[in-house]
Amino acid sequence: MAVLRIILTIIYIIACFALVAVVLMQEGKSAGLGAISGAAETYWGKNKGRSMEGKLVKFTTALAVFFIVFAIILNLKVF
Repeated sequence: MAVLRIILTIIYIIACFALVAVVLMQEGKSAGLGAISGAAETYWGKNKGRSMEGKLVKFTTALAVFFIVFAIILNLKVF
């Protein structure tokens, strides 16, 4: 069981670094003064889910869920 805990801890550490890297690759949510006048509503703003930024947001969400699940698993006293 100790070997399994070590493997899970290594996977957890890799997920930690990946989550930090993905969060740092994202753009900020503030659009500056363009958000006040509605200038941020462009074609790319409406279809953000299909762009690279949208994929990063989805990957960040999935990685965050993976991170939380692994934190709970590693906290169990089963291993």
